[in-house]
Amino acid sequence: MKSGQAGGENKERELLPSLRTEEHVPDPNTAPQCGNSPAAGAGSCPLPVTQSPQANSNYNNGNGHGDGNGGPGWRALPVAEPDDANSHSRSIVRASASRFPTQPNRIVTLAFLSEHLPACLISRQLARSLCVETEASVVLVKVASDGNKAAGANDAAPDVFLNGEFHMPAQVQRAEAGFHTLTLGVGSEPPSPAGIQSLMEQLGRHFRHVLIEVAASEPPTPWILEFLARSDMAYLFLQAATEDVYRLDVIMREVRGRSGDDARHIRPIACLAPDQQIDGFDLLALRIASPIHMYVRDCTMVAGSTRVAEQFRPGGRFGADIRRLARQIGGVMVGLALSSGAAKGLAHIGVIQVLEENGIEVDVVAGSSMGAYVGAIWNFGCDGRELERLARELEARWSLWSLLDPVFPPRQGFLRGLAVKKRLMRTLGHARFANLNRPLRIVASNLATLERMNFCSGEVATAVHASIAVPGICVPVTIDGEAYVDGGIVDPLPVDVLREMGAGPNIAVDAIPTPDRIRYGLQAELELVRRNENQARRLFRKVLPLDTQLNYFARGNLFEILMRSLHGAQIRVAEAAGKRADLVLRPDICDDRWLDFRDPGKFITPGREVAERHLDEIKALVARKKGKHEPAPESVAAIA
Repeated sequence: MKSGQAGGENKERELLPSLRTEEHVPDPNTAPQCGNSPAAGAGSCPLPVTQSPQANSNYNNGNGHGDGNGGPGWRALPVAEPDDANSHSRSIVRASASRFPTQPNRIVTLAFLSEHLPACLISRQLARSLCVETEASVVLVKVASDGNKAAGANDAAPDVFLNGEFHMPAQVQRAEAGFHTLTLGVGSEPPSPAGIQSLMEQLGRHFRHVLIEVAASEPPTPWILEFLARSDMAYLFLQAATEDVYRLDVIMREVRGRSGDDARHIRPIACLAPDQQIDGFDLLALRIASPIHMYVRDCTMVAGSTRVAEQFRPGGRFGADIRRLARQIGGVMVGLALSSGAAKGLAHIGVIQVLEENGIEVDVVAGSSMGAYVGAIWNFGCDGRELERLARELEARWSLWSLLDPVFPPRQGFLRGLAVKKRLMRTLGHARFANLNRPLRIVASNLATLERMNFCSGEVATAVHASIAVPGICVPVTIDGEAYVDGGIVDPLPVDVLREMGAGPNIAVDAIPTPDRIRYGLQAELELVRRNENQARRLFRKVLPLDTQLNYFARGNLFEILMRSLHGAQIRVAEAAGKRADLVLRPDICDDRWLDFRDPGKFITPGREVAERHLDEIKALVARKKGKHEPAPESVAAIA
């Protein structure tokens, strides 16, 4: 079993070509409101009416039969004929992550693999959070396959039946939380691909975000697979149970076969009950089906009705996890990339301290090498002050040497690295990725294939151990039969990892000094030595160069040459990765001694300084609402 997900260029879901209708700025007096706007309130939302005799003649009145006139009080919108070349009965078109790194997901399917999951609660809280986070119009569509038997006995009957082609109802109910709701029934005639496309088309014209809640049956029906394949993104909610993993595998196989790609727009979400232990479930899902994308913790496994969901007020880890999913859908999930850099990576601590002091929330973290070490401790729950305290423990005279565990004979490396892992486990213990406060991706390099591995499953300390195993110095770390070395070899600044997760805006902290900074530091150091070192000491060092002869980490010796060679290869890679971030923080670090952990303050301080200099930019970046910076959907007008 692998404990991570192989890297590579991820591909984001491109909007359906048929959904790319020309959009107009809405009338503020008639546009749907959300959030805490004074105009917001529970009730129904009138939609624009467009006469279409052909569409009306095919309208279903709820009994599976059309009445020829569209029914009293109901009108239909014209359905655009899909261009044959771009028809979604064929392959699904996708765009690369480099083109649409943080594009909001307009159409999102929420599929629940277990009847024990609180589907109504999760869906409504997700819609509520999405409305708040983006200040955009949101509609939650519940597809009830058993007619009036939706999610609970107290739920309303379907507003319209999705038998064949979809027709927009004249009124859409509005919840007190600000989002709109629509219940669709599925009768004896299953929805057709054209009907599902029509549904997405028409709702996409009126709402910024469309959430479609479905119960994934076993085996999954073709129309559910059609929803999953056509969505911009799909969340598959499952329990931490073996049977749900196999259901996930079936669905992933079916969707891959339909869409003709790897279905990376489908994201498995594991729901954990309070105090539930993961017990290797994450590794099972990785091996059999797909890695778990995120977790919803403290999730009560009792299916509730709409009334129960409306009365529920999320908090704690459940509320935070739902909010994070909403921010990903809205394209406002803040990512933080922490670079490699050995001792220079301690600058990440200073940046984290400034973020915490200013209340700037980070949703997901990706770290490589030293960035993985710092990110793991921070995501576990230690704040910036605790991170600095742990770093300053190495200021003691022999503390650094206690982390060196030589191996003999040095066939694969000189150090095992187990002492560093043991020190990390003093804080993390055997914590798994599901136990962390926020999603974390740890980057390592597969020694056999030289590909990037993004660890997101298993024990965190083991993944960090692999990410910091400097080749030539440390013995490679074997995980599930594969050998891994330092993540900085393939990705010293993992911005692309964040983009593949759907994060954005992304902040990158690049602690790898450029050649100009190194040159400046060397010149300053030589000048300082020339001024302060007396002639007797200079003569002694020349006659008895003990440091050069005995210290393998001294300048010009084996380990230092290896580290500097790796550094040279990482500079340009990190600079290129930084161009794909929304903001790059480069601490003013000139010292190029990679293992100078004995003075963490000289790295933490530059980290604080660079974050404080760019604080206004950071605040503006994370405060941006995607819903306010994009063309608005068609306006909602009163019915004539």
